[in-house]
Amino acid sequence: MVARTLITTAKENTWPKDKKKPVLFLGDWCKLYQRKSLWQDMESKTASYHWDDRKKLLNDYRLLQDIHEKFLLQLSGILNKIHNTNHSVRYWRILIGPWLGWFVQIIFDRWFMLNKVIEEGEIDHCIVIKRNLIDVATNDMSDFCNSIIYDDLNEAIYGQLLQICWKNKVEIELINNQKIPKKQINNLTWQDKIDSERTLGLKNIIREKIKKLLPIFNKLFPKDNGYFFISSYLPLLSGFKLQMRLGQFPKLWKAPFTPVVKADKSYRQWSLDLNNINTDSFEALVARLIPQHLPKVYLEGYDILKSVSEKLPWPSKPKAIFTGTPLPDTEVFKIWVAEKTEDGVPLVIAQHGGHYGTSPFAFLEEHEIKIADKWISWGWSDESRPQIIPVGNLKAFGSDIEYDPKGGALMVELTVPRYSYFLKAATIAGQFLNYFQEQKVFLNTLPKVLREKVLIRVNNVDYDWSLPSRFNDLMPEVEVDFGHQNIRNLIKKSRLYISTYNATTYLESMAWNIPTIIFWNEEHWELKEEAKPYFELLKSVGIFHNSPQSAARQMVDIWDNVDDWWLSESVQKARLVFCKQFSNMPKDPLGELEMLFKSI
Repeated sequence: MVARTLITTAKENTWPKDKKKPVLFLGDWCKLYQRKSLWQDMESKTASYHWDDRKKLLNDYRLLQDIHEKFLLQLSGILNKIHNTNHSVRYWRILIGPWLGWFVQIIFDRWFMLNKVIEEGEIDHCIVIKRNLIDVATNDMSDFCNSIIYDDLNEAIYGQLLQICWKNKVEIELINNQKIPKKQINNLTWQDKIDSERTLGLKNIIREKIKKLLPIFNKLFPKDNGYFFISSYLPLLSGFKLQMRLGQFPKLWKAPFTPVVKADKSYRQWSLDLNNINTDSFEALVARLIPQHLPKVYLEGYDILKSVSEKLPWPSKPKAIFTGTPLPDTEVFKIWVAEKTEDGVPLVIAQHGGHYGTSPFAFLEEHEIKIADKWISWGWSDESRPQIIPVGNLKAFGSDIEYDPKGGALMVELTVPRYSYFLKAATIAGQFLNYFQEQKVFLNTLPKVLREKVLIRVNNVDYDWSLPSRFNDLMPEVEVDFGHQNIRNLIKKSRLYISTYNATTYLESMAWNIPTIIFWNEEHWELKEEAKPYFELLKSVGIFHNSPQSAARQMVDIWDNVDDWWLSESVQKARLVFCKQFSNMPKDPLGELEMLFKSI
C-alpha cells in the first residue's frame, strides 16, 4: 500500500478532510513526524534529529562556515556591481554577514532532515502551500530573525526544497495559501529575548527621561571627532563617566528603524558562480536560494538604506565606534558602521553576554570578532585572535546586589525556538525537550518542602512551548515568574541562584557574589578545551554540576545555611579564579577602558 503524506505547519483543523492520510508533520520541534492512523490511534514515529550527533554538528558548522565565506566573497562582488559601488569584503560582512551565516545554517538543517525522512520513509505525496517566490524575501535581518523561528517562513522553505530537490520522488500537491498570521516577539528583536521587560521603578523612569533629553544635548554640544558610543552595554552612569573621561560631553544615540521596501524581480535576476560545484550538492542548492531570499534592504532598498544613514545626526569623523550590542538586525546602524570602517574609523565591540569564550564554536562570536578592530571580552583572551582585549563584565560594572540569606531560590530557565537558527554549542530546537526533562528531574529530586521555595523564572518569549503551563501541570506547588519582573529585584529576595544553561545569568550572579548553583547537560552545552579546567574547579566546590540530581543534592545539603558553604575559603577562591577569566570585575574598569580608547 502506498503511503500518502501531507507537509504542513497548520493546525489539525485546517488539514484535508480525508482523515485516512498518514501525515508527515514539519513544524513542532524542528523534527519530522510520520503519524500512522493519525485520526485513530495518534501513534507517531519521530525521525531522529541529525544534530543529536554532536560530532556531526561541529563538523557541519565548520563546513557551513567555509560555504559562508565562499559565498560572502561572491556576494561582495555581485552587490558592488548591482549598486555600482566598490566596497570591501569587510563592508559587506558587516552588512550582510549575519544574515548569510544564519541562512546557510538554517537551509542546511531543513534540507538534511527532509532528505533523511524522504530516504528513510514511505512518502510519495505531499501538500505544499502555493506561494509567489518574490514574497519569500524578508525585509531585513530583524524580519528574517522574527520569521524563521515560526512556522510560516519555514513551511515556505520546506516547500521550496521539496520542489527543487525531490519533485521526481515525491508527488507535490499545491494548495492555495490560507494566510497564516506572522507571529511577533512582543516587538522585540532576537537579541532581546531574556530579561527584556522591566518593571517601571523609579530608576528606570529616570533612565527613560534622560534618554529622551539627551538627543537635545547632542545637538547643543556637537563634536564631530569624538568617540561614538551606542548601546555600549555599560550601565548608563558608567557610560557617561567614561565619555567625560575621554574629554567629551556624554551623548546617547539610538539607531533608527529600518525602512520597509517592496520586492522587485528585476533586482534578483542574477546567480552565484557554480563552477566546480556539483549541481546536486547542498552548496548548489543554497546558491540557488540566496538570490530569492536575500533581504530586500540589501537589494531593492540599498539606496534608501544608505540615504537614511547619510542623514543621521551622527558624527561624520568619529575617533572610534563603540558598541556592546552589534545589533545584526539594525540595518541603518550596520551600513553606517560599514561606511565608517571604510574610512578607517576603528570599530570596538564589547562582549554582550555569556557563552562567549567558553564555547568551542559559536557563529555570532566568530562574526563579531572578525569585523572588530578591538573586541573587549569579559576576561578571557585567545592567542590566535589578538584583537580580543580582556577587560571585564561591562554589564555588571557599577552594580552591587545583595541577596537574602533567608530568602527562596531563584531558578532561571531557557527557551529556544522550535526551529534551529544560527549555530553554537547549545541546545537546538527539539533538544529543548531534553532540557525541560532535566529541569523536571532537578525539581523532583528536591523534597517538596524545598520545591515550594523555588521561583522559576521563564523567558517572557515562549516560542509556543507553553513552558509556564508545563511547570504548572507537573508541579503546581512551584511558583513561576513570566519574565516580566526585574531579575535584580528577584535576586535580592533569594538566598540561592540556580542557573541551568551556559549564558549570561550565572556570570552576573557570580560576579555579584550571589550564592550560585549551575547545572546543564554537557552533551548539549559543550565547553571549549581551554574553559574546561575552570568549570572543573567550580565542580570541585559544588558550584557546577553536570547532572540535575547532583545539583539538587547540593541544594539540599547547603539550604539551611547557604553562607557557610558560599563564603567558605575554597568556594570563594574558586569563584574569584573563574570570574577573573570569564566575568572579571577590575578595580578601575573605566580607567582600563579609557586607556584602551586613548590608545586607539
